[in-house]
Amino acid sequence: MPEGDSVYRATARLHQALAGQRLIRSDFRVPQLATTDLAGYTVHEVRPRGKHLLMRLSPPEGSGQAPLTLHSHLLMDGRWDLYAPAERWKRPAHTARVALHTAPWTAVGFDIAQLQLVPTAEEQGLVGHLGPDLLGDNWDPELAALNLLAEPERVIGEALLDQRLLAGIGNIYRCEVLFLTRVHPLTPVGEVENLPAVISMSHRLLQLNKDRGRRVTTGDPRTREPLWVYGRAARPCLRCGTSVAVFKLAGQKTGMERDCYYCPNCQAMKE
Repeated sequence: MPEGDSVYRATARLHQALAGQRLIRSDFRVPQLATTDLAGYTVHEVRPRGKHLLMRLSPPEGSGQAPLTLHSHLLMDGRWDLYAPAERWKRPAHTARVALHTAPWTAVGFDIAQLQLVPTAEEQGLVGHLGPDLLGDNWDPELAALNLLAEPERVIGEALLDQRLLAGIGNIYRCEVLFLTRVHPLTPVGEVENLPAVISMSHRLLQLNKDRGRRVTTGDPRTREPLWVYGRAARPCLRCGTSVAVFKLAGQKTGMERDCYYCPNCQAMKE
């Protein structure tokens, strides 16, 4: 599943290329939208909401049609690419779920598991359940804290991935944030000594990386070691030298298991 900063960058690219452009034709390759024709609509804006991508479309002037929002969630493998009109796609055509054609660009969504088209007035029905957006204009750390503390017995390593509590953290940031704040992933939320620091670090890391081509949590973007613990199982901790450990942590709501990396020394469970 992508991190919030990845969706932010993908959205920024699409917005820069497509905002203000009229769609010449659309090609949907999902059953529920197979007959949909968006020709004549204009891309008003493309905006992120947590890990969700919202493309807002204005109808042809005088058509009497309502503004629409094309909602996509990239999940694990989805992505949006931009191509010049005659440029060959770099991914297999059978993996494309939608192609939106404008005069200067063709935007192609590959392997997108969730693709929905709704009136813009109803888009909150798709994203209204999300918690405060770590990269949003209305980021609210106090509300994020209240959401997390609503289930104080839930372990912090699981709660941080629940997009209904705060939106934008994926597995990489979950591991890195907890390492930097020295919190064991299995610590119950109600026992985290400085929950505001965990929330603040989450916001800081995503903000620092949202415009970078390379995700870095260790400091210098030129470093050979961009991450403290994620993906470093059995390798020495960059802070103390202890072997980084990994275990499977299943989500309470989804049941999906994800690798959780941590340093047993730097993140020792409190007695």
